[in-house]
Amino acid sequence: MTSKSARRFLGLTLAALLAAWPAARAFAAEPIVLGVPTSLGVVEGKESLNAVKLAVEEINKAGGVKVGGQARQMVVEAIDIRDASPGVPVPEALLGLEKMILEKKPQAILVGPFRSEALLAGMDIIAKYKVPMLGSIAMTPESEKKIQSDPEKYKYVFRVSLNVTSWAALLAGTTKTVGEKFGLNKIYLLNQDVLWARGTAGAMKGWSEKNGWQVLGHDEFPTGASDFAPVLMKAKNSGAQVLFTCFDMPESGILVKQWKSQRVPALMVGFISPMAGQGAWKTFNHKIGGLMNAIFELGNMPSQKYAPAKNFYQAYEKKYGKGLEAGHGPAPSYESVYLLKEAMERAGSTDADAVVAALEKTDRQGVMGRIKFNAGHQVIYGTDPKETATACFYQWTEDGQRKIVYPPALAEGDIALPAWMKPAK
Repeated sequence: MTSKSARRFLGLTLAALLAAWPAARAFAAEPIVLGVPTSLGVVEGKESLNAVKLAVEEINKAGGVKVGGQARQMVVEAIDIRDASPGVPVPEALLGLEKMILEKKPQAILVGPFRSEALLAGMDIIAKYKVPMLGSIAMTPESEKKIQSDPEKYKYVFRVSLNVTSWAALLAGTTKTVGEKFGLNKIYLLNQDVLWARGTAGAMKGWSEKNGWQVLGHDEFPTGASDFAPVLMKAKNSGAQVLFTCFDMPESGILVKQWKSQRVPALMVGFISPMAGQGAWKTFNHKIGGLMNAIFELGNMPSQKYAPAKNFYQAYEKKYGKGLEAGHGPAPSYESVYLLKEAMERAGSTDADAVVAALEKTDRQGVMGRIKFNAGHQVIYGTDPKETATACFYQWTEDGQRKIVYPPALAEGDIALPAWMKPAK
């Protein structure tokens, strides 16, 4: 190469570097750190973290978060606080939450505690460090009351997932539909002995008694219980027509197998965590047909009638090689990343107070439906995804399919009684 050619080459190279400098400088900006402290040993926690990573990957590929004239990438830091594990005390779980805040210095917390007990106690840690948190698993409405009791102190806490109040409303609507369709009015309640499930069972009992249903029994089970046969026999002998269920522990899948093997003549309706995903059909040896189970947030199951939910589910399936197994957590965890991105861009800042103010003005059509927060920083849930976030009930068919049967705006099929159960006269 001649000296003239060399000078020309160097000139072109320098020009190219200078032209690329603004973009390189923009992405050299400090990344936005998202902390995910939750119970990673359970399917809801694991898949919620996966959903966060999926959203972050999409956002980063599309140019990142544009704040203050800079395009900033997002990074995810996770820690297992183990609050879903039997025997792990709340203070131990909260040590993990505080450790993450102090060591990783996240601009926001996503997913958050699994147990409602840990959420309520953890709210004071969030208030202390003033880090916005968009929770997507713990369900107690007590957090909303706490926020409204001291809005300035607790304003950093939001919930994107279903709460117990909206879950009870979903149950009431579904149970009312079942009762009217088949002439049923006798119910037996079964739940795990944890805060959110106790609250749901209490609400369900109150609704039943006010709406002409006979509550024939109510049993609670400690986390880790694995034999439900004696109580199922009691429910069978009582003449129950509907078995209400509320469990998030892995062992609760045994309840469905025993219900089928004992041929309890009652429709099983509620939430049993290991039944939520398509893989349950194989896991439980094709013995779960007839079960009605809830999906707490649309998108955790694809919908034929709401494209954003189906698109998210398929994107997750493509990235991770299989569909979601959790009926609670992943969809709102994914949505939380986009809510945060949009709030930071509206605020033009990652400052916590500015982000909180922008989050409060959220109005987004997302994978779960329309997303807006109420005064307690809870996403509003209803039965029409065009107007509110939505949950749904599906029923397992005898050939291993999941069909959404409630609410009507999303229904893909009709509710059916188990093959061994006769309609009420």
